[in-house]
Amino acid sequence: MPDQFAEKPRLQPFSAADLPVVDGRAYHLNLRPDDLASSVLLVGDPERVPLIADEWFSSREIDVDHRGLRTITGRVRETGQRVSIVTSGMGTPSLEIVLGELYALSAIDLVARTPLRTMRPLTLIRLGTSGALQPSTVLGTAIVTTHAAGLDNTALFYDVGDETDDEQRISSAVTLAVQAARLPGARRARAISAYAATADPAVVDALLDACETARIPSQRGVTVSSSGFFANQGRAIFPFPIAVPDLDLVLAGLSFGTQLPCCENMEMEASFLLHWARALGFRAGAMCPVIAHRPTDTFAEDYLEIMKRCGRAALLALAALDKERHEENAVSHD
Repeated sequence: MPDQFAEKPRLQPFSAADLPVVDGRAYHLNLRPDDLASSVLLVGDPERVPLIADEWFSSREIDVDHRGLRTITGRVRETGQRVSIVTSGMGTPSLEIVLGELYALSAIDLVARTPLRTMRPLTLIRLGTSGALQPSTVLGTAIVTTHAAGLDNTALFYDVGDETDDEQRISSAVTLAVQAARLPGARRARAISAYAATADPAVVDALLDACETARIPSQRGVTVSSSGFFANQGRAIFPFPIAVPDLDLVLAGLSFGTQLPCCENMEMEASFLLHWARALGFRAGAMCPVIAHRPTDTFAEDYLEIMKRCGRAALLALAALDKERHEENAVSHD
């Protein structure tokens, strides 16, 4: 490998260029470590942060809006738990920035710019919106992700180990299906390749239980995370052909030949969240209510009320997971 492409040494303390910190705060989120709770609810739209906090928080201790990234940390009225609701932005590139700073806030001394001796474990739940792929799925159903198939390329820059057998089945099936559906002349689309990641089983169970408590219809499913909204999800609104026509129909018809569920929904962030979190040992999952129904071309106009109800379920799940962690710690110290 030529010298100019040799890997830079990982110097510590981390440089200001590698880890921007302003006044002891992570640069993009504008947060200090104490501002962040150990339980984090990630939402794409910054306006959904106050929407959920106004509905379900009894108090706020932190309310920060910087570079379009809103964070509110406070207490949940129903459970008393301390939770941070954090904007992830749209798509995995924005999410990568946010997750990087959440890691820094939990694992790095931002003043000394050196790793902490003990990393604070985080529990992260993505609450987003999504489009249904299966005809039988009803608008408003909360899809709880068991696995995510990533059609983005953000995770390719994070070498975090081999896929499990189930992940290999998903990534191979999705890649083959996309390539089979690709227009013959779409040469650049030959590079499209899926990867797969798994949600923490405890998070999946907590979300399903919370949906039952909140009386929200829910469904396990494989989530497909796309790198964009229009052509990347098979939406043909442009005056030229898209590389993979009817991508939603292609994905809806996939079967993985195991006990795995089918592809239930499409969105833009879950894949990288699950891929990244597992590498760090953080518990993570995703719940994305269906507000667009691709097979019937319908849209839920009451999506804000759907998000409020699902926000309560996500917060109940975080409380249950926090209680479980405290109980596990108590047993380990006996």
